[in-house]
Amino acid sequence: MLKIRDLYKSYQVGHTMMPILKGINLDVHQGDFLAVTGSSGSGKSTLMSIMGLLDKPTRGRYWLDDKEVLHCSDDELAAMRNQKIGFVFQSFYLLQRLTAAENVGCPLRYSRVPPKEIQRRSLAMLEKVGLADRATHRPDELSGGQQQRVAVARALIGKPAIVLADEPTGALDSHVSKEIMDLFISLNQEEGITIIIITHDEKIAQQCSRHVIMEDGVLR
Repeated sequence: MLKIRDLYKSYQVGHTMMPILKGINLDVHQGDFLAVTGSSGSGKSTLMSIMGLLDKPTRGRYWLDDKEVLHCSDDELAAMRNQKIGFVFQSFYLLQRLTAAENVGCPLRYSRVPPKEIQRRSLAMLEKVGLADRATHRPDELSGGQQQRVAVARALIGKPAIVLADEPTGALDSHVSKEIMDLFISLNQEEGITIIIITHDEKIAQQCSRHVIMEDGVLR
């Protein structure tokens, strides 16, 4: 599903090139549940940005669903992001003026899906994450855990090939973190959804079926 070979990424700081990723090799298969851990500054968020087609490497090769993506145009990358990748972030990024159902349906607005179908699929996805009774609530009427569940539903509504979660429990207490991880585990084990979690929390990583460690720009 996802194959990365000899991936490097550097940023220019003044007159100096600062290396961030230093020859990454990684395979992710359908149904994998992978944790990527590492200290702050190790390069794990940069790797996620490249896997999510939000950034491009300095050099290397990357295949997503058997398509080599690094030579695609920006429009092609945007289409692939919308069709193949679901994102979950620590900060939720919900639109405060929209209801839970409307937030979940946002990705479909760019896919020419009829409004009634967006509503139907949004409600079905909220039911999947246990929030069918909160469909008309706005984010400020939801707890942190409920907001993250809405974010997970939003990530899944486009039926992506892979879900990338960047510190998805970082803003939550331990009890709510467990609820969110239980949801991810259920989605992975019962529905075969491929999930990659970027986290600094070893307890989160231990709940995943695979675990790699990013250290100074290299996977260990």
